Amino acid sequence: MIQLTRLNHVPLIVNADLIEHVEVTPDTVVALTTGQKFLVLESAEEVVERVIQFRRAIIAGGCPFKRDQDADPAAGQVTASSWSK
Repeated sequence: MIQLTRLNHVPLIVNADLIEHVEVTPDTVVALTTGQKFLVLESAEEVVERVIQFRRAIIAGGCPFKRDQDADPAAGQVTASSWSK
């Protein structure tokens, strides 16, 4: 998920995997695979950079599942050993 800003300065959280294309028409238009389109304050380059940063974070270990064998499942941490429980 990435955060963008609508033209009225209201923050918007977008699923980066649903972005189909970004248009520059003087304003930046983000089009989703769902057909929805919206205008944002960020430039097309900023949108692309945020998507890249988001994906880098996922690859670098931003996975929500903690694979530490010593983690406590009762504390809300999912561990590799608790997946089969």
